[in-house]
Amino acid sequence: MKSSEVVMIGLGYIGLPTAALIAQNKIKVHGVDINKSVVDIISSGKIHIVEPELDTAVANAVTDGYLVADIKPVEANNYLVVVPTPFKDKNEPDISFVESATKSVIPLLKEGDLFIIESTSPVGTTEKMMNLIYSERPELKDKIFIAYCPERVLPGNVMYELVHNDRVIGGINTKSTEKAVEFYSKFIKGDLHKTNARTAEMCKLVENSSRDVQIAFANELSLICDKADIDVWELIKLANKHPRVKILQPGCGVGGHCIAVDPYFIVANYPMESKIIGSAREINNYKSFWCAEKVQTAKLQFELQYGRKPSIALMGLAFKPNIDDLRESPAKYIVQKVLQNANNEEYFIVEPNITEHSVFKITGYQEAAEKSDIVVFLVAHKEFQGLELSENTVVLDFCGVLRNEKLKS
Repeated sequence: MKSSEVVMIGLGYIGLPTAALIAQNKIKVHGVDINKSVVDIISSGKIHIVEPELDTAVANAVTDGYLVADIKPVEANNYLVVVPTPFKDKNEPDISFVESATKSVIPLLKEGDLFIIESTSPVGTTEKMMNLIYSERPELKDKIFIAYCPERVLPGNVMYELVHNDRVIGGINTKSTEKAVEFYSKFIKGDLHKTNARTAEMCKLVENSSRDVQIAFANELSLICDKADIDVWELIKLANKHPRVKILQPGCGVGGHCIAVDPYFIVANYPMESKIIGSAREINNYKSFWCAEKVQTAKLQFELQYGRKPSIALMGLAFKPNIDDLRESPAKYIVQKVLQNANNEEYFIVEPNITEHSVFKITGYQEAAEKSDIVVFLVAHKEFQGLELSENTVVLDFCGVLRNEKLKS
C-alpha cells in the first residue's frame, strides 16, 4: 500500500465524514482542503462542523495515522472530488471548484488510477472533466477509470447513512463503473446501483428536485390556508389519513446545500422543460419572503395596540432542525430581511447549535423567549419543543413547533 491509498479533495460536510469513514476501514486517506485553518483543526484530531459521531471518527482516524489533512494532494490510487458547486448570477451552476480540484491532481494521475466526482454537478460534468484530464495527459486516455457517485445523506445522521444508504455509481464506461463499485464496496453496506455518468448526475438532481416539489406543495398549502383561516397542520394531518396521501410539513422555505440548490442545475440547462421544478423553487423562495412580511405585520400591529416598540425573538438560523448548517438557510434570510426593516425594536437572535456568528449576536433561547413580546419560530429545533411562553406573547409559528405538539395528543 502506498503512503496514501485515497486522496479526498474537500473536507466539508460530506468530504470529511467520507474521509473518516474510509479511514475507519484501515485505508489511508490524504484529505485536502484549501482552508488552512480547517486543515489545522483536522490535523489536531478535531472537527470544524457539527455532526454526530464525526468527532470520534476523525479523532481515531488521525491518531491511528489513517487520516492526514493537507492543503495539497499527493500521489495515490484513488481520487475523490467532494467540493462545493456554487452558482453564478441568474442561478447558473459554477463548476470551477470541481475543475480546479481536477486540475490539482492531473499531474499525479497514472495508469490504473480511479478518479471519482461526488460533488453535485450539472449533467455532463464528469465527461467535461474527463476531456480536461485527457487534454493535459493524452497518454492516459482509456487507461484510467473515471466515475460519478453522488452522496444522498441527511445532515445529523451522515455517519450512519454513508454506510447504509444505497448509492448510484456511473462511470464514463463499463470498466470505470465496475472499478468504482469495487472501491465503494470496501466501506459501504448499502446496495451499489450501476449506471452511466450522465444518469448518475441527473439522478442526484432529480432526487432533491422531487423533494423540493413536495415541500413546495406543503408551503403553497400553508399560504392558501392562511387566507382561508384554516389550520394547515390539522389539515395535513387529516389529509394524510388517506392511505395514498403523504403531504409533507410546511416551513419557512427550503435551505441547505442540496434541496434548495440542485433544482437550479436542471432549470439552468433545461429551462423550457422544467416547469414544475422551476415553479417549486419560486414557491419555496417566496415562502421565506412571505414569512418576513408576516413578522413585519405583527410588529406594526403590536405597536398600534400597545403604543410601543416590541421586543422580538427570531428562533433559529439553521436550514433544518438540530444542526449547525446555515447554508442557503431560509431562516437566516428571514432574519436578515426583518433586521433590514428594523426601527429601534429589540431583537434576540437564537440558534442553539452555534455559540457565535459573524453578523448576529446569539442569545439563549430561554432568555429570548422570556424577554420577547413576539416570538417567531423559524426552525423546529428540539430545544424549542415545550418552551413555556407567556399567554400575552405573540407567536408566529412558521415550522409547527407548537401546533405539532398539540396535534400529537
